[in-house]
Amino acid sequence: MRTLIFRTIAPFLAALMILFSIFVTLRGHNDPGGGFIGGLIAASAFAMYGIAAGPQNVRRALYFHPLGLAAFGLIVSMLSGLVSLTQGMPFLTSQWAFPTLLGVEVALSTPLFFDLGVYFVVLGALASIALKLEE
Repeated sequence: MRTLIFRTIAPFLAALMILFSIFVTLRGHNDPGGGFIGGLIAASAFAMYGIAAGPQNVRRALYFHPLGLAAFGLIVSMLSGLVSLTQGMPFLTSQWAFPTLLGVEVALSTPLFFDLGVYFVVLGALASIALKLEE
């Protein structure tokens, strides 16, 4: 389905979907959303863009190999669980830090990094599958 309207609107819709997937992921752990749903939305955006523009354009837009993104996400998720072991707590126990950036206190947590890791695992795995199917 490579109609002119679809090819024209697909990049804008994909960009909007990526922004929404980041919002859903960051809103994540305590509210509905998180890394899995965000990754699904992002992978759907790249799959749609691949249908409209072709897999080679999606590979250029992703910049990194999709399985490399999945491996990176797996490492980030694992490292977020190991932080609690350094504090003498069970694996995947939540840890929080509150650094001040530009005068604003920012809450950083291991659940946030776990969700980001899951986001990249889902995005990488599903984008890899979608690209193979489109090729």
